[in-house]
Amino acid sequence: MGLYTHKKSFPKALFSKQTYLLPAGYLLLSVILMLLPLEGVVTSFKAVLAYVFLPQIRAAHTTVTYADGVFTTVRELVDAHAENQQLKQTLEMNKLLVAQAQTVLEENARLSGLLKLEKTRRWCGVWAKVAYREPNQWNTVTIDKGSKDHIALRSAVISMENGQEGLAGVVVEVTESTAKVMLLRDEDFSASVYLEKGKEEGVLVGDGPRPLRVDYLPLQTPVEAGDYIFTSASSPVFPAGILVGKVSKVKEDSSLQTSLTVYVEPQVRPAAIKEVFVISREGKGCAY
Repeated sequence: MGLYTHKKSFPKALFSKQTYLLPAGYLLLSVILMLLPLEGVVTSFKAVLAYVFLPQIRAAHTTVTYADGVFTTVRELVDAHAENQQLKQTLEMNKLLVAQAQTVLEENARLSGLLKLEKTRRWCGVWAKVAYREPNQWNTVTIDKGSKDHIALRSAVISMENGQEGLAGVVVEVTESTAKVMLLRDEDFSASVYLEKGKEEGVLVGDGPRPLRVDYLPLQTPVEAGDYIFTSASSPVFPAGILVGKVSKVKEDSSLQTSLTVYVEPQVRPAAIKEVFVISREGKGCAY
């Protein structure tokens, strides 16, 4: 059993000795060649060794140099990618700041228009902001004022666009601190209106996603695109003289008609309403 163990361990011991002997032999040979004079057989032997080993040395040097260049290139690419990501983040932040600045400018323009209307308005009431708009229902908005601010049911609501006031809708629900406004494009909305030119009266009705229209105008009414339309004094809800919009088209019908219908482009687009003025019937000196 001991003999068997000795035979098994012999190759391993021999390999360990060779591992140390080979470098030592190369080192000894190198020293001897350096000490011998550079002539005759020694010179030839040195030349043979240089011929054998120099290509491998050059190849190793080239490989090391290439690897160092690859590492440098990879590091530059990583740095460039990180810088690119940072620049993208900076660009997105700048876009956000520009959008915010534009929003502030637009709000300032609207508020300037509201201040202008505040000085020249003909009616009593209160300003309110749109607090909520249902995503799937754009025919109503909820405002941030309610009964505690003297807002009542069936109060007329106006707004501003392009520096001009216009009809926006009517209050249909009221809580202590909020109110719901039905916008004029709702299918349940209606108001008595008149044409600016001939003073003929009709009924303004909403039609959902389709254009507003005025029904029941006399057949011989002189009307054309661009004519302005205002709320009528015969309206039980809206005070007279609120600008509704202008005629966009006169409906043509070959059938027997008993009245004329025109389509209306509203002065205040329902989807663009941000602030509203709720007209009150109460208050000293109110014209309505």
